[in-house]
Amino acid sequence: MGASLQEVKRRISSTKKTEQITGAMQMVSTAKLSQIQRHATGYQAYAEKIRSVITHLAKSHLLDSGVASSSAASNHADGDQINGLEMLVKRPVKTTGIIVVTSDRGLVGSYNSNVIKQTLDLITNGNHSTDDIVIIAIGGTGADFFKKRGFNVAYEYRGVSDIPKFRETHELVKRIITMYSEEIYDELYVCYNHFVNSMTSEFRAEPMLPISAMNIGSEGLGEESASGFTAEYEMEPSEDAILEVVLPQYAESLIYGSILDAKTAEHASSSTAMKSATDNAKDIISSLELQYNRARQSAITTEITEITGAQAALD
Repeated sequence: MGASLQEVKRRISSTKKTEQITGAMQMVSTAKLSQIQRHATGYQAYAEKIRSVITHLAKSHLLDSGVASSSAASNHADGDQINGLEMLVKRPVKTTGIIVVTSDRGLVGSYNSNVIKQTLDLITNGNHSTDDIVIIAIGGTGADFFKKRGFNVAYEYRGVSDIPKFRETHELVKRIITMYSEEIYDELYVCYNHFVNSMTSEFRAEPMLPISAMNIGSEGLGEESASGFTAEYEMEPSEDAILEVVLPQYAESLIYGSILDAKTAEHASSSTAMKSATDNAKDIISSLELQYNRARQSAITTEITEITGAQAALD
């Protein structure tokens, strides 16, 4: 009986340590969630403005003129400059690129499994195979998953900050557009978990490339505000020069917005998972303490009975 009591006592001590760890991780995730929500609120104003501008450009058919210019233009981007006109080139779809945003670590509940499962469903429903899909993985979990299943992971980006900065996305967007211009894929989607609230997130798959009035409208970005838009733009120095600046900003806002949204959902999922783990640990501790007290009471009762029996025998 003594050994049994010691074993239960060790389990109680071990579970209490686990509870302390999960409780601390919950507090950290909650703090990160609060920070990134404030950051995301400030970013939304910029994102809505740049997307509204792109929607108006699409409505005024300036994107169509950009397509004509891009077919004749050479790629003259130097250094950190992104050639925005490359993003308008539309060609027959032979290979589809998918940006999958996951976390680099576990302990985030169903966050990773949800986005991976929904992405696989998207691939299956589109009658795709591993031969005509190119994966761009943001986050180690997604990269490792798709590599193991034979998909072509053409590029992976690990180590996204807990509170991502806008400048982090520039090289990523530049690489993505370069891959598109090199015809590694002919269309591109961004798949990630959209933050709804601290308990809920939902999967989103948004078209990114090529940029056109159709895929801008399908995202629901400023569609209502642009529905009656008929004004004409006067651009200086030229339409192409303006598009080469605005389109990369739009791509960066879409990628960064997806990463920021996904990171918010990740922190919320982690906080929820750690809260659930902490609550479960408390339940286990309560059950073990009850078991320990019962076993201890049983041992005391047995000892008293033995002493009483021995005393009766002596009498």
